[in-house]
Amino acid sequence: MKDRQLELNSNSRMKAVQSPLIPVVGEWIRQNPGTISLGQGVVSYPPPPEAIAAVTEFLADPVNHKYQAVEGIPDLRKAIEHKLNVENKITIDRDNCVVVTAGSNMAFMNAILAITSAGDEIILNTPYYFNHEMAITMANCRPVLVPTDKNYQLQPDAIAKAITSKTKAVVTISPNNPTGVVYSASDLAKVNQICRERGIYHISDEAYEYFTYEGVEHFSPASLPESESHTISLFSLSKAYGFASWRIGYMVIPQHLLMPVKKVQDTNLICPPVISQYAALGALKAGVSYCCQYLPAITLVRDDCLQRLTLIREICTVAKTAGAFYFFLKINTDISDFELAKELIQKYKVATIPGGTFGIDRGCYLRVAYGALQSDTARDGIQRLVKGLQEIV
Repeated sequence: MKDRQLELNSNSRMKAVQSPLIPVVGEWIRQNPGTISLGQGVVSYPPPPEAIAAVTEFLADPVNHKYQAVEGIPDLRKAIEHKLNVENKITIDRDNCVVVTAGSNMAFMNAILAITSAGDEIILNTPYYFNHEMAITMANCRPVLVPTDKNYQLQPDAIAKAITSKTKAVVTISPNNPTGVVYSASDLAKVNQICRERGIYHISDEAYEYFTYEGVEHFSPASLPESESHTISLFSLSKAYGFASWRIGYMVIPQHLLMPVKKVQDTNLICPPVISQYAALGALKAGVSYCCQYLPAITLVRDDCLQRLTLIREICTVAKTAGAFYFFLKINTDISDFELAKELIQKYKVATIPGGTFGIDRGCYLRVAYGALQSDTARDGIQRLVKGLQEIV
């Protein structure tokens, strides 16, 4: 009886949070050996040699086994500031600062807990990144969903209309997960200006900043004049440097948020893993050219996947994309995306992620990730997907 009572009283906050679907898909893959995963968003290449070499440097100093600064070791923050200035045109001065985090997911949670109270609202553009929606709900806040247009581009006017007295921030992700689109600099600037005029924050997730194609360039809203006091920028080393398990990212925040963010991070983590910070410092020494050498191969995989998907345009619609390493497919069927994804694994041994987990509650959508695959494997995976959709739908 007591156990039952404890069960009823526990996890009341968590019951409102969606369950992460990627582990579910991972279990389906394990149950069906030989499945090619077009699911999780990772790259195929390893960290740069400079990152691995930096681990030896970490081990050489016994002090590194003790707690370090909550906001990150000084050398890494300095290297990040240089990178931001050169690549993103973001200047770090007395009005803003850098905080190193255990990945950009932690950076997002830091930001939400630092700027909100229970019952506040955060605007997400749909389809959204599911961990953002989960973090907002965990904080006892309410995600307010604003749809993007038919090409998954921002609708600044719709965002402005969704702002209420309870709104604390608007979240943008560019290049985008799950759609792969890159938002225009003009639309991002409009959103940033709306946030400044309304006295709310613009949270800009830029984890895929290096993954753009067809001459499209990434734009950081924090590079805009007079953006320091209301812009929160999130970055990650997970994708560009093959660093997913090292859990290192960073955030650029207004100076007035430093103490609230440090309170959150000190409570959850104390400090980002110092060994990973040393590896990150090595990765930044290698620089963006390390990632860029792999982009041509990823581009070839992308183009091949896109060409094969156009063969079934009567079955699925693929919006034009220019970033990240995702396609977001609209499937012309009454079958639920969950059941379709499950059947594709069980019968055709190819894994995708159902679109419902990204906030799409009407129609059938699948996210296809191609960044982790070599060309032959990707070709095989897409062939299985195309065959499965042709036969199921």
